[in-house]
Amino acid sequence: MVQTLTVGDRPASDVVAHYDAIIIGAGVSGLYQLHRLRQLGLNVRVFESGSDVGGTWYWNRYPGARFDSESWSYGFAFSEELLQEWNWREHFSAQPDTLAYIEYAADKFDFRRDVSFNHLLTAAHWNEEQRRWMLTFDNGDRYSATIFIPALGPLSAFVMPAIEGVGSFEGPAYHTARWPKEPVDFSDKRVGIIGTGATAIQAITEIAKTVKHLTVFQRNPNWAAPLHNSVITEEEQKDIKARYPEIYQRCRETLTCFIHNPDPRKALEVSAEEREAFWEQRYSEPGFGIWVGNFADVLIDKRANKLLSDFMEKKIRARVKDQAIADKLIPKNHGFGTRRVPLESGYFEVYNQDNVLLVDINETPIERITPKGIQTTEKEHEFDLIIYATGFDGVTGPYDRIDIRGPNGRSLKEDWAEGLPRTFLGVQAEGFPNMIMVLGPHTARGNIPRNSEQIIDFNTGLIKYMFDNNLTRVEPRPEAVAEWGVHVEEAAAPLLSSQVKSWQTGVNRNVAGRDVLRVLGYNGSAVKYRRIGEQVAVGGYQEFIWD
Repeated sequence: MVQTLTVGDRPASDVVAHYDAIIIGAGVSGLYQLHRLRQLGLNVRVFESGSDVGGTWYWNRYPGARFDSESWSYGFAFSEELLQEWNWREHFSAQPDTLAYIEYAADKFDFRRDVSFNHLLTAAHWNEEQRRWMLTFDNGDRYSATIFIPALGPLSAFVMPAIEGVGSFEGPAYHTARWPKEPVDFSDKRVGIIGTGATAIQAITEIAKTVKHLTVFQRNPNWAAPLHNSVITEEEQKDIKARYPEIYQRCRETLTCFIHNPDPRKALEVSAEEREAFWEQRYSEPGFGIWVGNFADVLIDKRANKLLSDFMEKKIRARVKDQAIADKLIPKNHGFGTRRVPLESGYFEVYNQDNVLLVDINETPIERITPKGIQTTEKEHEFDLIIYATGFDGVTGPYDRIDIRGPNGRSLKEDWAEGLPRTFLGVQAEGFPNMIMVLGPHTARGNIPRNSEQIIDFNTGLIKYMFDNNLTRVEPRPEAVAEWGVHVEEAAAPLLSSQVKSWQTGVNRNVAGRDVLRVLGYNGSAVKYRRIGEQVAVGGYQEFIWD
């Protein structure tokens, strides 16, 4: 039953509803956490800033948005009935279909009855006396919970570019993460898009099909590989549904929870002919095999990575007619796979079109946004529409945008600004009792629903232990946090990606203070992460302080 209480020394009229647990975010992770806590019989509420469920797939409705993990490896695994009922239309699902799937699941399991929409969390403060979190939302609503569960998503805090004049453009301007729900017609439009990351690669490819003229402003090119998407045939549909236990078991056995695993051979130990044939095979196959299913040494050995990058460079040059443009599209500051690899469906061929212009802002930097368009050092480009595909403040960014304060007003943002986030397993931050994160910093990364599933299962066990034993407070032991931090850094050290600036290493030129490399994920594999969590549970959660 919902309780009411007086908060601290506020007036008696200032009361909030109290829950056993409050979850922030109604995406795939938040809804699965809701499902698991319902099973415990807890009084749970989910708060979501959007107007409906979906999370990432609610907000990112830009043209071309779709999975780059196999759709049939992505969904909720807890219901065999749901698995058999739902038909994925494509091997890599488009955003409208993915959102429809989440809405279907929400209807089936009546998730919405426990969700409050249009609630953006602005502050979360720990009350030590009452041992509960006090949560304040943008509309002034206040609630409290014994357990505070941010299921914010690692890529939800979108950023605008640090360019003078943003907001001065007189025409429509959209960030890809806040795309309008109504369709946008590009057929008679001069469109400028800033960014060439994963989102931009999808959007550019789709927009180029109908646009009058498209100008792409690129700072850093990205490696990308073919998606090779296709419609799922009736025969494939039957086969997938018959093999769901096998598919999900495969995801549990791989390093990143995708269906792909590295080849045990090394690129430097096979012949040039064998190496080339293997890469041709991977390049022609759908999905992330070319990235996470490659030779075992390509992501840790510079020489092996250079050979793979050379192979991918040849592929780009073969697809782009003008070699001067091809040269601009080939990354020079990182090797293939050392940043998250976007998968594309005709992206490089876009630059063969007469109505597409690539502007390298290293050569002609953007000076400002103007009422008519974008001014570079060379000229003013006039547009009817501007698109900001400028990405996200990854992993820690969503937390930084909430005023999260633990005992004695301790600020989570200030704690994490000083260097490596101090967590245990990425599920609890040191000094912040009863805050249990989903996909926080230093959790395993890969196929997000599969990653979050194992995290949520661990979190649910932790919460069950707490309520079963009538405990009111849990936080990680400092020594466990320190040990985990050392392990996280050791796991990241061999990877070439750890030395490359990206959102995965905490670097973002559009966010003040985001210029230092940090380890934000756990790179020791999802399999090892799950085993460590299982050992902690079997051991009775001794790495935590209970009260």
